[in-house]
Amino acid sequence: MAMLVMKRQGLGLLRAFLVLVGVSALCGVALGTRKGNASLDQRGHRHRHSGHLSPHRHRQRTGKEGQVLHRSKRGWVWNQFFVIEEYTGPDPVLVGRLHSDVDSGDGNIKYILSGEGAGTIFVIDDKTGNIHATKTLDREEQAQYTLTAQAVARDTNKPLEPPSQFIVKVQDINDNPPEFLHGPYYARVPEMSNVGTSVMQVTATDADDPTYGNSARLVYSILQGQPYFSVEPQTGIIRTALPNMDREARQEYDVVIQAKDMGGHMGGLSGTTEVKITLTDVNDNPPKFPQSVYPMSVLEDKVPGEEVGRLKAKDPDLGDNGMVNYRLIDGDGMSMFELSTDSETREAVIKLKKPVDFETKKTYTLKVEGSNPHVDPQFLAWGPYKDEATIKISVEDADEPPVFVAPNYTFEVEENAPEGTPVGRVHAKDTDYANNPVRYMIPRYTDIEQFFTINSEDGMIAITRPLDREAQAWHNISVSATEIGGHHQDTKVRVNIKVKDVNDNPPEFATNNEVLMCETVVPGKVVETLSAVDKDEMAHRQHFTFSLTPEVAHNHNFSLKDNRDSTASIYVLRKGFSRLTQDVYYLPIEINDNGFPAMSSTNTLTIRVCSCDSKDTILSCNVEPYVLPAGLSTGALIAILACIVILLAIVVLFVALRRQKKEPLIVFEEEDIRENIITYDDEGGGEEDTEAFDIATLQNPDGANGFLPRKDIKPELQCPGIRPGIGRPAANSIDVDDFIKTRIAEADSDPTAPPYDSIQIYGYEGRGSLAGSLSSLESVTTESDLDYDYLQSWGPRFKKLADLYGTKDCSINDADDGEDS
Repeated sequence: MAMLVMKRQGLGLLRAFLVLVGVSALCGVALGTRKGNASLDQRGHRHRHSGHLSPHRHRQRTGKEGQVLHRSKRGWVWNQFFVIEEYTGPDPVLVGRLHSDVDSGDGNIKYILSGEGAGTIFVIDDKTGNIHATKTLDREEQAQYTLTAQAVARDTNKPLEPPSQFIVKVQDINDNPPEFLHGPYYARVPEMSNVGTSVMQVTATDADDPTYGNSARLVYSILQGQPYFSVEPQTGIIRTALPNMDREARQEYDVVIQAKDMGGHMGGLSGTTEVKITLTDVNDNPPKFPQSVYPMSVLEDKVPGEEVGRLKAKDPDLGDNGMVNYRLIDGDGMSMFELSTDSETREAVIKLKKPVDFETKKTYTLKVEGSNPHVDPQFLAWGPYKDEATIKISVEDADEPPVFVAPNYTFEVEENAPEGTPVGRVHAKDTDYANNPVRYMIPRYTDIEQFFTINSEDGMIAITRPLDREAQAWHNISVSATEIGGHHQDTKVRVNIKVKDVNDNPPEFATNNEVLMCETVVPGKVVETLSAVDKDEMAHRQHFTFSLTPEVAHNHNFSLKDNRDSTASIYVLRKGFSRLTQDVYYLPIEINDNGFPAMSSTNTLTIRVCSCDSKDTILSCNVEPYVLPAGLSTGALIAILACIVILLAIVVLFVALRRQKKEPLIVFEEEDIRENIITYDDEGGGEEDTEAFDIATLQNPDGANGFLPRKDIKPELQCPGIRPGIGRPAANSIDVDDFIKTRIAEADSDPTAPPYDSIQIYGYEGRGSLAGSLSSLESVTTESDLDYDYLQSWGPRFKKLADLYGTKDCSINDADDGEDS
């Protein structure tokens, strides 16, 4: 048994005993070693310490020769103790024992334990000072506990020594396997990497104590992924293990890494994780055309820009590494064809650059090169990164439409030429190898009036009727040529036909305006200069001559002079013209042209005489003011007639409005009268008729004063002595209550009854009624002796009155009784 004794410095008092009983036997290790165990030094002596100081201090002293002497460091401390974690024995674990020098063993000393877990995890025997752990401890939850021990007098609880603090450490066992907290892992490494290329590092964690034993010392190994990858046992770095791993052969690898504690020895715990490693692409493959020769064909009727064919070089690399550029490098068809690249499919597209002709050249050859634009210098020795292919293009014969010799034709024909006159000939030929004959026709939409016809075999165009240049100088038609026996493809050519002019139109006045001349004109004055026009096309060679016709050649009023410049002047020969005598003169003039044959025409010049002022300004050329009598002008007459029409329209509109206003008034009055007499459809029942409408009720002066007459059926009263001349009424069988109910029901169900029926009928008994008043107040002043037995027949509503008055005389002597009734 090992004991450690502490004494108070300077006083020499033994401060505490802490005895570890059986710890070496339970743990299999000694106390206080440098690895966490507790033991005494080799001599087993007790050592004095002050307070909580650890003996890990050095005392220095100087030797005889000045050298410094060091005290050797102890391998244990008194205030640090251990308990193994996860202990599952049947009894509580003895941690240690407290003992004081003042404890003589008589039980007067009481040991107290306080601090972390005191009383719950750690309990102390207050007499012996033995400390036990009552629960299973887990180092991963709490690695150590700080406790305070004290010795006090049992009877007074007075401290005998100051408190001493010590630590209980939980000794680790290997109870936690390694864990990869961030798995699964994903890594990428370029293909064709050298052996030993680092891929990534994986790290596992172990919750056990890394400072104690091998519980947390991990060793990594690879369970899956050989022989492609390896892992460093101590660091967890994954590296490539095979050379020239090709992505095109295999791209992804599933690697399983294991981490095992206890240095990888048997009995250790382990954990695994998955690592998905992907090989990234490098440009290690040159492009390659699947074929060395690509045959293609093109029809000779294809137009430039149309696609001829496609080809593509294969490159298993990805992205930019697999991109291929194409170009034409040789061949006799480089001027006829061009190459482009489809941006989506990355194919080389061969297109027609110029039209091809089967009859001229039937085959073409092209050489295409495909190369990688991005080359990795690391793999240059694996090149070259390009490939070549040959394209053989054959031109196929197409059934082409005929071709006209000329792109267009222009012909001339004289106007007025007879029907069938030839105009010109068009010619087309079949360029195909068969050289079939051609048929010609004129599409009708180009010659709607059908002025022309064409010979379908030789293409000769002729007119169908004489043409008029003045109506249409040019005719633009089309001629269609179709190959006989072909696919009915046609070609059209434009034909322009000019109609040549012939002098077939006589000249005429350039203008047909009247000539206005003053009455006071002097002889010899020129009143007009004439010019002529001709519809024929004579251009600058055209010339006109003028002369008076023979019948007016010797008139005494006017003369004509030909100016020899295609104009003529009209002169006045006399004076004294008057509008009243003759206001208009007609002068026939003959005009000749210089065509071949020459044409002439007679045109009449109209000369009107007008009144002029002193300055020869024309005032009027009309003769009406001298002929018509004075009166209103036409404009004034029209204005007057318009005013009369407007007035008549206003009168008619006013009368119509008056009629429309009267009609609704008459209808309203008739309807009003009809409503007042509609209820008077019978003679009435007299005074007892309570159903008929009586307008006299509304005009009753008594009603205005609040005195309304009754008009219902009243019982006959015969009570002598009330009033003179009134006899006593006899009993009858009329039930007034039923009568009133019947009348009320009839009035309620009658939709035509006025709202004041009940007031008119039942509001008042009526003045001068034989029944008189039923009030007992009035009977007080009379000495009447009435018999009210008839009240018994009036129904339940009058039962009270019948009980009060039916068995008594008509006269009531007691005024108070009358008030009560």
